[in-house]
Amino acid sequence: MNVGPWQLLIVAIVILVLFGRGRISEMMGDFGKGIKSFKQGMNEESRSPERIDHQAPAPTTTEKTAAPTAAPAATSDSEKSS
Repeated sequence: MNVGPWQLLIVAIVILVLFGRGRISEMMGDFGKGIKSFKQGMNEESRSPERIDHQAPAPTTTEKTAAPTAAPAATSDSEKSS
């Protein structure tokens, strides 16, 4: 299935209508900041390999408490005789 220029144009118009020009530019700016941060992290890691901690992180556990159960409803004497 080939995607032609008309299909790309239609998709671009739909995205512009849904998000608006301001929101798209904001998302692209955030995307650029993320890439820049990723590259900085990769450079810092390659410069100082002795700082890498080989100890595995401690596993985190979550405790779930059971909800209290309701006491059985009291039955009246008329219900017992039935």
